[in-house]
Amino acid sequence: MDTSSSNPRQHRYEALGLLILRVGLAWFLMVWGVNKILAPGQYARIWGYFHGIEIGASMPYVMGGIQIVVCLAIMAGLWRVVTYALGFAMHAVTVAVIAPTLIAPFVIKDGFPTNRNQAIALAALGGFAALWLLRHRDHWSLDMWLKSRKAG
Repeated sequence: MDTSSSNPRQHRYEALGLLILRVGLAWFLMVWGVNKILAPGQYARIWGYFHGIEIGASMPYVMGGIQIVVCLAIMAGLWRVVTYALGFAMHAVTVAVIAPTLIAPFVIKDGFPTNRNQAIALAALGGFAALWLLRHRDHWSLDMWLKSRKAG
């Protein structure tokens, strides 16, 4: 298969791959944003436990709302430079908090692997990094569509 940058078929494959990656990663973060709104007390307790900071009853709604807006923009491929970086940054905070468990992914407690889901978090962070690095190839994004309408 020709992988040159002038190959239209390759452009379609790249665009499709980045669309799938973009929507999947946005959905991954969206679940946590919606959870902040549906169960704000749970999120406030989690924040207090991991960060040692009381965020009050209304802050989960604010944080969840912002996260949902960012996720919708990522899904659409809008403001890619900023929103893809924000997605990475939001998720990097989570990865930083769970970092100690990343060095022990095979811990078994009561017959159950307790740290295996953290591997998913690390994979998602890698996905966000790849999405940001390849943003200029994300041809099926709203940004690219708006750019083509402006040019034509």
